Amino acid sequence: MLGSDVEFKGSLKFEDDLRINGRFQGDLASSGTVHVGPQGDVKAEIAVGSAIVEGKVEGNITASERVELRSSAHMIGDIKASKLIVEEGVVFIGRCEVSSENVSTTVPVVDEAEEPEPERTEVQLGFGA
Repeated sequence: MLGSDVEFKGSLKFEDDLRINGRFQGDLASSGTVHVGPQGDVKAEIAVGSAIVEGKVEGNITASERVELRSSAHMIGDIKASKLIVEEGVVFIGRCEVSSENVSTTVPVVDEAEEPEPERTEVQLGFGA
């Protein structure tokens, strides 16, 4: 657990579960679960088994299992996961790719000059009355 008074910069690898209530900047990698609490403020590239976001995340999340954005979440970045859960009230700015196939949490290095621009689809989600 990184408490609300903790500020950490760098790369962090862990085995099971990590809860972040403070500030984190860098890279996170795990086959386990990262939980960004309501006071959590994360600027990172995240590659994990699962992610639960209640606070702020700026960066991309790649999860082999699932990503859950709870109502207080503020997510700026792309999500790639096998399952995505989004509660009412979430702020999400980015793209998401959800596939029932296993998602690799290793991010390959690709020369952008060789990669064609992906086709984009814009979707608006409406919640509430």
